[in-house]
Order: sequence, then C-alpha cells, then structure tokens
Amino acid sequence: MKQSKKFPYLFIAPAVILFIVFTAYPIIASLYLSFQTYEGGSYSFAGLSNYTRLLEDSIFWKALGNTFIIFILQVPIMLLMAMALASVLNSQLLKLKGFFRVSFFLPAVTSLVAYSLLFSIILQDNGILNTLLNAIGIENIPWLSDPFWAKISIVMAMMWRWTGYNMIIFLAALQNIPDHMYEAASIDGAGKIRQFFSITIPNLKPIILFAGILSTIGTLQLFDEPFNLTQGGPADSTMTLGLYIYENGFEYFDFSYGSAVAYVVVVLVAILSYFQFKFTGEKS
Repeated sequence: MKQSKKFPYLFIAPAVILFIVFTAYPIIASLYLSFQTYEGGSYSFAGLSNYTRLLEDSIFWKALGNTFIIFILQVPIMLLMAMALASVLNSQLLKLKGFFRVSFFLPAVTSLVAYSLLFSIILQDNGILNTLLNAIGIENIPWLSDPFWAKISIVMAMMWRWTGYNMIIFLAALQNIPDHMYEAASIDGAGKIRQFFSITIPNLKPIILFAGILSTIGTLQLFDEPFNLTQGGPADSTMTLGLYIYENGFEYFDFSYGSAVAYVVVVLVAILSYFQFKFTGEKS
C-alpha cells in the first residue's frame, strides 16, 4: 500500500522536472543575473547598478513610452472589436458561421514570416494600402518611415493578428450565456444594444479580465512586429521593451542589463494585472 502512494509522483515527475529545468531555473537565474555585471571575463555582483542605470537610459524610457502608447491604442480597441465580432458570429440569423470563424481566427496561426512579409508589402510606400488611398484621392502615407505612422502600423498589424484569437475566447463564453436571459430582456422591451451592455458584458466580465491580462502581457513583451516591420525605427520610435531586451542580450551581449529590463516588464505586468482585477471587481 505504501508503494502505491509513490506512483502519482512518478507520473508527474517528468512535468515537474521539465518545469524546474526550463521555467523555474531560468527565472531565478535571470533574476540573479540582473544584479551582476560582466567585467574581466567573469560575472560579479553589482547590486542595483543595472536598475539605477535604467533611470538614466534615454532609450529605455523611449521604449517604455512606445510600449505604453501601443498598449493604450491597441488593447482596448482590439478587445472591443473581438467582443463585437463574437456577438455577431453568435447570432442565430448569421449563415456560414464556420467560414467566418475560421477566417477571423486564421491570422493567429499564420506563419510569422508570412505575416511580416504580407504587412511589409501592404504598408510600403507603393504598397497595396497606399494604392487604394491614391484611388480615392488621398496622398501616400509613410506607414513605416514616419514615427507616428510607424506606431499605427504596428497597432494595425497586431489587431489583424490577434483580434480573431480573442474573438474565439469571447465566442466560447457567449455560448454559455442562457438564451432565456435575452428572451426575457426582449419581452421587457430591451433592444440589442441594451442587451449587449446589460447582459452580455456583465456575463463576460471574467473573460474580459482574462483576455485583457493576456493582451497586456503580450503587448508589454511586444517584439515580433517592431523587429520584423520597422526594426525599432525610425529613430527608435517603435523601439519596445521586448525589442530592447533582445538588443541588449543578443546584439550587445549585455545579458545582465537585459535581465534588469526584463524584470521591469515583469513588475509592470504585475501592476497592470492588479489594477485590471480591481477595475473589474474580481478578487485577486
């Protein structure tokens, strides 16, 4: 009998070992690394020097500002669009639901290389989007070469890729809301808009929180879009915290400083997640 009690631990041992080796150890090692500096061919303890260096680093502050601008522009609009699309695709009146669901979700599983190449073609000076704008009398917009429009380009690319992903999450939640709630509201004279704000959104509150936290984490770690579309330019106008971590670690080989920036991202994610819990009234 005593022997049999060991079997559950044997079954979970592979997962625990993989978690320790590939998740727990890198987290602890990178935290320790952020308090070190590389001098004379070896690492030595440097206290908070990497973190105090951040305070005087203009590129870090620019990356932080760019990341928050993209976060503020992209996340709320994307979640609203995802909820609206999910509500439409949940309607009993809509035909070809399967086709539309797959179509909107497809960008989330598109190859990153193909996705970047597609938007590079669309957004270049003589690309598809400017050609369409010229057709209606609007002059070319420097999507990737102007600091303001480069940020907008990043936001558009992210919305194209992730709106459908969040739509599927909301759609799954909508299908769990009982139909009789909408029927009762209709009998009481509530229109579709009133039903959306009085029934749909309150029932989706935990899912909105979940999607919001996922989107917050993804945006604060943003790397793929600025790296592939703008390389952080022009003039660091699309430099993000994720891209700055990559540059410090894998271009300048300053892993200690890159680890310090990474833990600033961890703290920001924790703070924003806390406020999202408070804002939605969920217990943390």
